[in-house]
Amino acid sequence: MKKNDVVQLLIERLGGEQGIARHEGMTVFVRNALPGERVMARIEKVQKNCAFAKTVEILSASPERREPVCPYYEKCGGCVCQHMTYEMSLTMKQDRVKDALMRIGHVDVLVPPVLGMENPWHYRNKTSLPVGGEAGAPLLGYYAPRSHRIVDIDHCLIAMEESDSVVRVVRQWMTKFGIQPYQELTRQGLVRHVMSRVSREKKVMAVIVATQRQLPHERELVAMLRSGVEGLVSVCVSVNKRGDNVILGDNYHVLYGESRLHDTLCGFDYALSPLSFFQINPEQTEKLYYTALEFADLKGDELVTDLYCGAGTISLLLSKRAKKVIGVEIVEPAIRDAEENARRNGVSNVEFHAAAAEDLLPQMVEKGLRPDVVVLDPPRKGCEESVLRAILTASPKRVVYVSCDVATQARDAKILCEGGYRATRCQSVDMFCHTAHVENVLLFERDGVK
Repeated sequence: MKKNDVVQLLIERLGGEQGIARHEGMTVFVRNALPGERVMARIEKVQKNCAFAKTVEILSASPERREPVCPYYEKCGGCVCQHMTYEMSLTMKQDRVKDALMRIGHVDVLVPPVLGMENPWHYRNKTSLPVGGEAGAPLLGYYAPRSHRIVDIDHCLIAMEESDSVVRVVRQWMTKFGIQPYQELTRQGLVRHVMSRVSREKKVMAVIVATQRQLPHERELVAMLRSGVEGLVSVCVSVNKRGDNVILGDNYHVLYGESRLHDTLCGFDYALSPLSFFQINPEQTEKLYYTALEFADLKGDELVTDLYCGAGTISLLLSKRAKKVIGVEIVEPAIRDAEENARRNGVSNVEFHAAAAEDLLPQMVEKGLRPDVVVLDPPRKGCEESVLRAILTASPKRVVYVSCDVATQARDAKILCEGGYRATRCQSVDMFCHTAHVENVLLFERDGVK
């Protein structure tokens, strides 16, 4: 078997969103294939113990197969599960959580069905589209699978529709005035990303990520956005001159309107800057956060530490049932938002620190911090080991770990379990419908502690 061979395969099961087959004694991972299907597949890559292929013809289809409704499905690297029923995608994600927890973390815990959405479309309240192409002919879209090649799009079926309006207007502005797109390879050009946030009340914040503070034809941009985007309340610019893949710069300034977008979640009002972390699916976020609150099992007299707290969304929810909550977040503007959000909602039993959790938590524990409950919601890379070691030293009764990457969560779970904790409850939430990603909440309790 070699690259570009076309072979007939019987798909035995799913491995993530990919079908898995056996051919000539080798495991083959097949894109766009479902269990029970017989397909013709083109080999794209051959390794020592496995190969990767793409379906080119379906000889016999699974009853779970669906025709993707997105016209960009074959090109875009986002909604990789549209070829299966939504119910099958939830089962696939449940299996992914089970596999990662057991295989990576050696965690044996009941994994219940994933909490899905009734209507899993147009749910994203934030989009960040990379910009490429040439002056006068910009490309705004998402990356093709396993590449940084931009797939030009004019609408996205999982984004709130107001985001499409922002992209459409910025494209028109760039085309009309010959605005230079950013070139990733040469690091030349001006506009890197177009980001938008949309609130539940359909208010819109548009953010241009650029390599310089001053944009040409700023007034025209603002006028076009005000005319073309219903509900627009803010236009901002974030300057990013770095050569890495981080989207936003370290700061931003306002071209028009408000510096923050106001939104609601779990009964609280939030003011969000472009730099604030805020979950992208409000309906599912409430399920996720109420699960975390349930797992925390607060009685009213606990000290809680909320690590990677962002704009304080989980902290404020925890504050309703805790004596005090201490939030830690490395992004200073997010902490300013968190403090403002606490004031806006009349919450006084919270305390926020702008610092890296891996630096601050060990210091606080060394000085005597002993929280009853620790809540973790780290970025995709998971927790630094120093954070986990500090938690083990502090020895809280419960640790609630919210994760957008179950593989790194499972890795961290192994350290907690080796340190005297056991995973007692698990619940996954389909935050990113039609994609391969899933949010997962794990509860850890100290052995022998009720």
